Amino acid sequence: MRRIILVGYMGSGKTTVGRALAKAVGLQFYDLDWYIESRRRKTVAQIFAEQGEAGFREIERNMLHEVAEFENVVISCGGGTPCFFDNMEYMNQQGNVIWLKADPEVLYKHLLMGKTERPLLKDKSPEELIQFIKEQLEKREPYYSKARHTIDVSLMDTYEKINITVTKAKELLQL
Repeated sequence: MRRIILVGYMGSGKTTVGRALAKAVGLQFYDLDWYIESRRRKTVAQIFAEQGEAGFREIERNMLHEVAEFENVVISCGGGTPCFFDNMEYMNQQGNVIWLKADPEVLYKHLLMGKTERPLLKDKSPEELIQFIKEQLEKREPYYSKARHTIDVSLMDTYEKINITVTKAKELLQL
């Protein structure tokens, strides 16, 4: 039985790497946000709008406990998932946790393309966005750093580099 759980900030490539890693090692892939949307029949943005961040984080915790019971899976978590409740400790108990670490400037470039889809980034100017990312990373790194493994994904901008990241993950986990 294998469980691989990917954590990291928004835009670090958790879904992209997770999908590729699951395919490479023959495991099922779950994106926690997509799982929440499927189970709740609402988008993450709708849940945030209706219940606020605290309500969303409670739902997220419950869904994490559900999906982390599945066997032979790769799970990509939302950027904030490790930072609430006992989520990070729980994930470390359930499987091999990998932090996909990226520089703020790289995250900024990735997030700038899709910021309207992310409730925490909506309505921010470019200057506000880069400052927000830096502040959030400073707060979240203590949680992310509890992961058993870390892979720097700052240069993951091509499919070839995504494959290199997948290979690194496989080597770390001896898959």
